[in-house]
Amino acid sequence: MSTVKANDLTNVTGGIPTVKSQQLIPTAWVNFNGSSTVAIRDSENVSSITDEGTGKYTVNFATAMANVNYAPQWTIDNNLNQIWVQNLTTTTMQTRAYTGSSYQDINGAYVIVMGGQA
Repeated sequence: MSTVKANDLTNVTGGIPTVKSQQLIPTAWVNFNGSSTVAIRDSENVSSITDEGTGKYTVNFATAMANVNYAPQWTIDNNLNQIWVQNLTTTTMQTRAYTGSSYQDINGAYVIVMGGQA
């Protein structure tokens, strides 16, 4: 059995609870459709997705990250040679999906971010 100390939790009434500066839980996550009309299916601390062209997306955070040293991870449901994140800022991050010869839109994109909010 685990014990949770009440004084370690804050902001439990809305959004993601803060646990010691939120370093142990996801700060943001999103599940989105990246083909045709880009749309968020569900998310936390993501205000929108910007479609920047075939296979290129920007994730926009609702609340800024504390700094650019957060750890993003993204996965997709397509079989592609390369996917990556780039240009991390405190308010956005870019994702890319590539087949080896060209960028490709994706049906399902899943992003999770670990790190603290500002």
